[in-house]
Amino acid sequence: MGFIKRFVFTILIALAVVAAVALLLPDRAHVERSIAIDAPPSKIFPFINNLREFNRWSPWFSRDPAAEYRYSQPASGKGARMSWHSTLRDVGNGSQTIVAVKRDEMVKTLLDFDWPGTAYATFLLAPVPDGSIVTWQFDVQFGFDLVGRCIGLFMDRWIGPDYEQGLNNLKRLAEAEQ
Repeated sequence: MGFIKRFVFTILIALAVVAAVALLLPDRAHVERSIAIDAPPSKIFPFINNLREFNRWSPWFSRDPAAEYRYSQPASGKGARMSWHSTLRDVGNGSQTIVAVKRDEMVKTLLDFDWPGTAYATFLLAPVPDGSIVTWQFDVQFGFDLVGRCIGLFMDRWIGPDYEQGLNNLKRLAEAEQ
């Protein structure tokens, strides 16, 4: 009986230590990538402000072209919403809603995933002499979600390459349609 008590006590102590360490981790994650595009912000803006254009350059669309997409009105700008359903784990289920827009400067979307919850993606457009710098940001707050805090340590590694691919796709598309 003493062995079982010590074993349970050891497990409880280990769980308490893991929880304490997780509470010391950052309660938010930020991923950011940028690219130079040889097109003015006014030519790029329609591709990020209209969610029906998103899959033309999205890094996730090619992973599951059979995914189901639904769009709501308006088609673009604040309030535009896209939802998706995929049987593939890489793509998953969720929705994206445009929550803020500054024409030719910024589009901010609320991302709602089945798990781990909600996050924000922001697109920033900055004019430069030869075109634009486009920055794609991802921000999520975990609060007291200890699993989320642990996952947050890997967000840049997991999402960063997808953002780079998406920005490269957007670059090809925007430069081809000039």
